[in-house]
Amino acid sequence: MFLAKCLINMRQTLSIIKKEFEREKIMHSIKKAIIFGILVWAVPFAVSFLIFPIRESNRIMFESIMPVIVAGTVVIFALLYFNKASAVSVWEGLILGLIWFAISFLIDLVMFSSGPMKMPFWDYVADVGIVYLMIPIITVGFGGSLCGRKLPE
Repeated sequence: MFLAKCLINMRQTLSIIKKEFEREKIMHSIKKAIIFGILVWAVPFAVSFLIFPIRESNRIMFESIMPVIVAGTVVIFALLYFNKASAVSVWEGLILGLIWFAISFLIDLVMFSSGPMKMPFWDYVADVGIVYLMIPIITVGFGGSLCGRKLPE
């Protein structure tokens, strides 16, 4: 029941945000931002699932690999997101990163709050959640480096 309420509230909130962003032209594609945000979460999750045996045998190696996977995934999807943009701003980079951060954090929150992956909230933040802070840092970097440049279409 809790999960259903969270998903319904998230969907309504995203709908409101989408309408506001389209009206203000803050982002060139909120739909692409949300889809890529889900993929920014899904790719590292899939990789962590595949290399989970490393976590059991060499936790330090696993904890070193995962931030690299997250950073690489964010860079790839930021490139794909900004590829067709006619103009880019630091503001759009920040909003994009915050959207991707929120998506990853909220999906994880649901997954880690119950079931076999259950973890106390602060343990989750220390073990996984803090890594997601790199997402808006990377996207702001993209926004700043591409700011004012006319990108190829």
